[in-house]
Amino acid sequence: MRLVGCGVLLVLCGVSLLVGAREIDLLAFDGDAWLTLTASRLPRLAALVLTGVGLAVCGVILQHILRNKFVEPGTTGGLDAAKLGILVSLGVAPAANASVRMLFALLCCFAASLVFLAIIRRLRFHHTLLVPVIGLMYGGVLSAIADFYAYRHNILQSMQGWLLGDFSKVVQGNYEIIYLILPIVALAYLYAQRFTVMGMGEGMATSLGLNYAATAALGLLLVAVTVAATVITIGSIPFVGLVIPNLVALYYGENLSRTLPIVALGGAVLLLVCDILGRLLIFPFEVPIGLTAGIVGGGLFLGLIVWRQR
Repeated sequence: MRLVGCGVLLVLCGVSLLVGAREIDLLAFDGDAWLTLTASRLPRLAALVLTGVGLAVCGVILQHILRNKFVEPGTTGGLDAAKLGILVSLGVAPAANASVRMLFALLCCFAASLVFLAIIRRLRFHHTLLVPVIGLMYGGVLSAIADFYAYRHNILQSMQGWLLGDFSKVVQGNYEIIYLILPIVALAYLYAQRFTVMGMGEGMATSLGLNYAATAALGLLLVAVTVAATVITIGSIPFVGLVIPNLVALYYGENLSRTLPIVALGGAVLLLVCDILGRLLIFPFEVPIGLTAGIVGGGLFLGLIVWRQR
Protein backbone atom coordinates (compact mmCIF):
# COMPACT_ATOMS: atom_id res chain seq x y z
CA MET A 1 0.00 0.00 0.00
CA ARG A 2 2.85 2.35 0.79
CA LEU A 3 4.41 1.62 -2.60
CA VAL A 4 1.13 2.49 -4.31
CA GLY A 5 0.89 5.69 -2.28
CA CYS A 6 4.46 6.65 -3.18
CA GLY A 7 3.72 6.00 -6.84
CA VAL A 8 0.62 8.19 -6.71
CA LEU A 9 2.64 10.91 -4.98
CA LEU A 10 5.33 10.83 -7.68
CA VAL A 11 2.73 11.05 -10.45
CA LEU A 12 1.04 13.99 -8.75
CA CYS A 13 4.40 15.71 -8.29
CA GLY A 14 5.08 15.39 -12.01
CA VAL A 15 1.65 16.78 -12.89
CA SER A 16 2.13 19.65 -10.45
CA LEU A 17 5.40 20.61 -12.14
CA LEU A 18 3.81 20.66 -15.60
CA VAL A 19 0.49 22.38 -14.81
CA GLY A 20 0.45 26.17 -14.82
CA ALA A 21 -0.33 29.31 -16.76
CA ARG A 22 3.06 29.04 -18.48
CA GLU A 23 3.59 25.81 -20.39
CA ILE A 24 6.90 24.00 -20.04
CA ASP A 25 7.98 22.21 -23.21
CA LEU A 26 10.22 19.32 -22.17
CA LEU A 27 11.39 18.78 -25.75
CA ALA A 28 12.52 22.38 -26.25
CA PHE A 29 13.78 23.16 -22.75
CA ASP A 30 15.18 26.71 -22.78
CA GLY A 31 16.39 29.21 -20.21
CA ASP A 32 12.95 30.66 -19.52
CA ALA A 33 11.52 27.21 -18.89
CA TRP A 34 14.37 26.41 -16.51
CA LEU A 35 13.79 29.68 -14.63
CA THR A 36 10.07 28.93 -14.32
CA LEU A 37 10.84 25.45 -13.06
CA THR A 38 13.47 26.39 -10.48
CA ALA A 39 12.07 29.73 -9.27
CA SER A 40 8.37 28.83 -9.14
CA ARG A 41 7.30 25.23 -9.83
CA LEU A 42 9.87 23.40 -7.68
CA PRO A 43 9.47 25.74 -4.66
CA ARG A 44 5.71 25.41 -4.97
CA LEU A 45 5.94 21.62 -5.11
CA ALA A 46 8.21 21.53 -2.05
CA ALA A 47 5.86 23.82 -0.14
CA LEU A 48 2.85 21.71 -1.13
CA VAL A 49 4.37 18.43 0.01
CA LEU A 50 5.77 19.82 3.26
CA THR A 51 2.55 21.65 4.14
CA GLY A 52 0.44 18.56 3.50
CA VAL A 53 2.78 16.40 5.57
CA GLY A 54 2.96 18.93 8.40
CA LEU A 55 -0.78 19.56 8.67
CA ALA A 56 -1.62 15.85 8.62
CA VAL A 57 0.97 15.08 11.32
CA CYS A 58 -0.29 18.03 13.39
CA GLY A 59 -3.81 16.68 13.19
CA VAL A 60 -2.89 13.19 14.38
CA ILE A 61 -0.79 14.58 17.27
CA LEU A 62 -3.64 16.80 18.48
CA GLN A 63 -6.10 13.93 18.21
CA HIS A 64 -3.93 11.78 20.48
CA ILE A 65 -3.30 14.57 22.98
CA LEU A 66 -6.98 15.50 23.26
CA ARG A 67 -8.22 11.93 22.65
CA ASN A 68 -10.72 13.19 20.11
CA LYS A 69 -11.00 12.34 16.41
CA PHE A 70 -12.64 15.65 15.48
CA VAL A 71 -9.82 18.05 16.33
CA GLU A 72 -7.14 19.67 14.22
CA PRO A 73 -5.48 23.13 14.31
CA GLY A 74 -8.57 24.61 12.61
CA THR A 75 -10.98 23.25 15.24
CA THR A 76 -8.89 24.05 18.33
CA GLY A 77 -8.16 27.73 17.67
CA GLY A 78 -4.60 27.12 16.46
CA LEU A 79 -4.99 28.80 13.07
CA ASP A 80 -6.80 31.79 14.59
CA ALA A 81 -4.13 32.15 17.26
CA ALA A 82 -1.38 32.10 14.63
CA LYS A 83 -3.22 34.81 12.69
CA LEU A 84 -3.49 36.89 15.86
CA GLY A 85 0.24 36.48 16.47
CA ILE A 86 1.07 37.66 12.96
CA LEU A 87 -1.18 40.71 13.35
CA VAL A 88 0.44 41.55 16.69
CA SER A 89 3.86 41.37 15.02
CA LEU A 90 2.64 43.71 12.26
CA GLY A 91 1.50 46.21 14.90
CA VAL A 92 4.55 45.93 17.17
CA ALA A 93 7.26 45.59 14.51
CA PRO A 94 5.93 46.47 11.04
CA ALA A 95 9.36 46.08 9.43
CA ALA A 96 10.06 42.69 11.00
CA ASN A 97 11.06 39.78 8.77
CA ALA A 98 9.26 36.47 8.41
CA SER A 99 11.23 34.84 11.23
CA VAL A 100 10.05 37.42 13.78
CA ARG A 101 6.45 37.11 12.58
CA MET A 102 6.69 33.35 12.84
CA LEU A 103 7.97 33.67 16.42
CA PHE A 104 4.93 35.76 17.36
CA ALA A 105 2.62 33.28 15.64
CA LEU A 106 4.34 30.34 17.35
CA LEU A 107 4.02 31.87 20.83
CA CYS A 108 0.35 32.76 20.34
CA CYS A 109 -0.46 29.33 18.90
CA PHE A 110 1.34 27.48 21.69
CA ALA A 111 -0.26 29.59 24.42
CA ALA A 112 -3.71 29.21 22.87
CA SER A 113 -3.24 25.43 22.62
CA LEU A 114 -2.28 25.22 26.30
CA VAL A 115 -5.36 27.24 27.26
CA PHE A 116 -7.61 25.05 25.13
CA LEU A 117 -6.12 21.87 26.61
CA ALA A 118 -6.71 23.25 30.12
CA ILE A 119 -10.34 24.05 29.24
CA ILE A 120 -10.98 20.55 27.89
CA ARG A 121 -9.32 18.86 30.87
CA ARG A 122 -11.32 20.95 33.33
CA LEU A 123 -14.73 20.56 31.70
CA ARG A 124 -14.33 16.80 30.94
CA PHE A 125 -16.89 16.46 28.16
CA HIS A 126 -18.79 13.19 27.90
CA HIS A 127 -19.64 13.68 24.21
CA THR A 128 -16.77 13.82 21.72
CA LEU A 129 -18.52 16.29 19.41
CA LEU A 130 -18.55 18.95 22.13
CA VAL A 131 -14.75 19.26 22.03
CA PRO A 132 -14.51 20.61 18.44
CA VAL A 133 -17.62 22.74 19.05
CA ILE A 134 -15.88 24.40 22.00
CA GLY A 135 -12.76 24.67 19.83
CA LEU A 136 -14.66 26.48 17.08
CA MET A 137 -16.14 28.85 19.65
CA TYR A 138 -12.69 29.41 21.12
CA GLY A 139 -11.26 30.05 17.67
CA GLY A 140 -14.10 32.48 16.96
CA VAL A 141 -13.17 34.49 20.05
CA LEU A 142 -9.50 34.58 18.99
CA SER A 143 -10.51 35.59 15.45
CA ALA A 144 -12.70 38.39 16.80
CA ILE A 145 -9.80 39.65 18.93
CA ALA A 146 -7.57 39.56 15.84
CA ASP A 147 -10.13 41.50 13.79
CA PHE A 148 -10.48 44.11 16.53
CA TYR A 149 -6.72 44.45 16.85
CA ALA A 150 -6.33 44.83 13.08
CA TYR A 151 -9.08 47.44 12.98
CA ARG A 152 -7.57 49.46 15.83
CA HIS A 153 -4.12 49.46 14.22
CA ASN A 154 -5.37 50.03 10.67
CA ILE A 155 -3.91 46.78 9.35
CA LEU A 156 -7.20 45.10 8.52
CA GLN A 157 -6.19 44.68 4.88
CA SER A 158 -2.90 43.02 5.89
CA MET A 159 -4.72 40.12 7.48
CA GLN A 160 -6.41 39.12 4.23
CA GLY A 161 -3.25 37.35 3.08
CA TRP A 162 -3.49 34.90 5.96
CA LEU A 163 -7.21 34.22 5.85
CA LEU A 164 -7.11 31.87 2.87
CA GLY A 165 -4.37 29.48 1.86
CA ASP A 166 -2.75 30.29 -1.47
CA PHE A 167 0.33 28.73 -3.08
CA SER A 168 0.49 31.17 -5.99
CA LYS A 169 2.74 33.51 -3.98
CA VAL A 170 5.32 30.78 -3.31
CA VAL A 171 8.51 31.55 -5.26
CA GLN A 172 12.18 31.06 -4.62
CA GLY A 173 13.33 33.26 -1.76
CA ASN A 174 10.09 33.66 0.22
CA TYR A 175 9.07 30.15 1.20
CA GLU A 176 12.15 28.55 2.76
CA ILE A 177 10.83 28.87 6.30
CA ILE A 178 8.46 25.99 5.48
CA TYR A 179 11.46 23.61 5.68
CA LEU A 180 11.12 23.81 9.48
CA ILE A 181 8.46 21.14 9.03
CA LEU A 182 11.16 18.55 8.23
CA PRO A 183 12.68 18.40 11.75
CA ILE A 184 9.17 18.64 13.23
CA VAL A 185 8.08 15.50 11.37
CA ALA A 186 11.30 13.73 12.34
CA LEU A 187 10.70 14.53 16.03
CA ALA A 188 7.08 13.44 15.74
CA TYR A 189 8.22 10.07 14.37
CA LEU A 190 10.80 9.66 17.15
CA TYR A 191 8.09 10.30 19.76
CA ALA A 192 5.38 8.41 17.89
CA GLN A 193 5.19 5.62 20.44
CA ARG A 194 4.78 8.12 23.28
CA PHE A 195 1.99 9.93 21.45
CA THR A 196 0.31 6.57 20.91
CA VAL A 197 0.45 5.87 24.64
CA MET A 198 -0.95 9.36 25.31
CA GLY A 199 -4.01 8.43 23.30
CA MET A 200 -4.83 5.79 25.94
CA GLY A 201 -5.51 8.48 28.54
CA GLU A 202 -3.51 10.22 31.23
CA GLY A 203 -4.04 7.50 33.83
CA MET A 204 -2.93 4.65 31.58
CA ALA A 205 -0.01 6.66 30.14
CA THR A 206 1.25 7.61 33.61
CA SER A 207 0.98 4.03 34.84
CA LEU A 208 3.14 2.98 31.88
CA GLY A 209 5.87 5.42 32.97
CA LEU A 210 5.16 8.23 30.49
CA ASN A 211 5.73 11.83 31.56
CA TYR A 212 2.32 12.95 30.37
CA ALA A 213 2.69 16.72 30.87
CA ALA A 214 6.10 16.93 29.15
CA THR A 215 4.96 14.82 26.20
CA ALA A 216 1.79 16.88 25.78
CA ALA A 217 3.83 20.11 25.89
CA LEU A 218 6.22 18.73 23.27
CA GLY A 219 3.34 17.72 21.01
CA LEU A 220 1.69 21.13 21.31
CA LEU A 221 5.02 22.82 20.57
CA LEU A 222 5.49 20.73 17.41
CA VAL A 223 1.98 21.65 16.31
CA ALA A 224 2.57 25.36 17.06
CA VAL A 225 5.78 25.49 15.02
CA THR A 226 4.15 23.74 12.06
CA VAL A 227 1.04 25.92 12.12
CA ALA A 228 3.11 29.11 12.44
CA ALA A 229 5.38 28.18 9.51
CA THR A 230 2.38 27.20 7.38
CA VAL A 231 0.34 30.31 8.08
CA ILE A 232 3.35 32.57 7.48
CA THR A 233 4.18 30.93 4.16
CA ILE A 234 0.84 29.79 2.75
CA GLY A 235 -2.12 30.82 4.90
CA SER A 236 -4.92 28.85 6.53
CA ILE A 237 -5.77 25.46 5.02
CA PRO A 238 -8.63 23.47 6.56
CA PHE A 239 -9.48 19.75 6.90
CA VAL A 240 -6.11 18.19 5.99
CA GLY A 241 -5.32 17.41 9.62
CA LEU A 242 -8.85 16.16 10.17
CA VAL A 243 -9.54 13.89 7.19
CA ILE A 244 -6.24 12.09 6.67
CA PRO A 245 -5.66 10.85 10.28
CA ASN A 246 -9.23 9.54 10.44
CA LEU A 247 -8.93 7.69 7.14
CA VAL A 248 -5.59 6.18 8.11
CA ALA A 249 -6.81 5.17 11.58
CA LEU A 250 -9.86 3.53 10.03
CA TYR A 251 -7.76 1.16 7.92
CA TYR A 252 -4.42 0.90 9.78
CA GLY A 253 -5.20 1.52 13.46
CA GLU A 254 -3.80 3.92 16.04
CA ASN A 255 -0.16 2.86 16.38
CA LEU A 256 1.66 5.99 15.20
CA SER A 257 4.99 4.20 14.91
CA ARG A 258 3.44 2.30 12.00
CA THR A 259 0.89 4.77 10.64
CA LEU A 260 2.67 8.14 10.86
CA PRO A 261 4.46 7.70 7.49
CA ILE A 262 1.11 6.82 5.90
CA VAL A 263 -0.48 9.90 7.49
CA ALA A 264 2.31 12.10 6.12
CA LEU A 265 1.99 10.53 2.67
CA GLY A 266 -1.79 11.00 2.68
CA GLY A 267 -1.50 14.66 3.66
CA ALA A 268 0.89 15.38 0.80
CA VAL A 269 -1.32 13.52 -1.73
CA LEU A 270 -4.50 15.31 -0.62
CA LEU A 271 -2.91 18.74 -0.83
CA LEU A 272 -1.41 18.03 -4.26
CA VAL A 273 -4.81 16.89 -5.57
CA CYS A 274 -6.48 20.04 -4.20
CA ASP A 275 -3.80 22.29 -5.69
CA ILE A 276 -3.95 20.68 -9.13
CA LEU A 277 -7.74 20.99 -9.13
CA GLY A 278 -7.46 24.64 -8.18
CA ARG A 279 -5.12 25.30 -11.09
CA LEU A 280 -7.29 23.48 -13.63
CA LEU A 281 -10.83 24.57 -12.68
CA ILE A 282 -10.61 28.07 -14.16
CA PHE A 283 -7.37 27.71 -16.12
CA PRO A 284 -5.27 29.84 -16.69
CA PHE A 285 -6.46 31.47 -13.46
CA GLU A 286 -6.25 29.76 -10.09
CA VAL A 287 -8.62 28.92 -7.25
CA PRO A 288 -6.89 29.37 -3.84
CA ILE A 289 -6.15 26.07 -2.18
CA GLY A 290 -8.02 27.19 0.92
CA LEU A 291 -11.23 26.84 -1.11
CA THR A 292 -10.43 23.58 -2.88
CA ALA A 293 -9.13 21.97 0.33
CA GLY A 294 -12.31 23.07 2.11
CA ILE A 295 -14.50 21.54 -0.59
CA VAL A 296 -12.57 18.30 -1.11
CA GLY A 297 -11.63 17.79 2.54
CA GLY A 298 -15.08 18.70 3.81
CA GLY A 299 -16.71 16.35 1.29
CA LEU A 300 -14.39 13.50 2.26
CA PHE A 301 -15.04 14.01 5.96
CA LEU A 302 -18.81 14.14 5.53
CA GLY A 303 -18.65 10.99 3.42
CA LEU A 304 -16.52 9.31 6.08
CA ILE A 305 -19.05 10.19 8.81
CA VAL A 306 -21.99 8.92 6.76
CA TRP A 307 -20.18 5.72 5.82
CA ARG A 308 -19.22 4.96 9.42
CA GLN A 309 -22.77 5.63 10.61
CA ARG A 310 -24.07 3.08 8.10
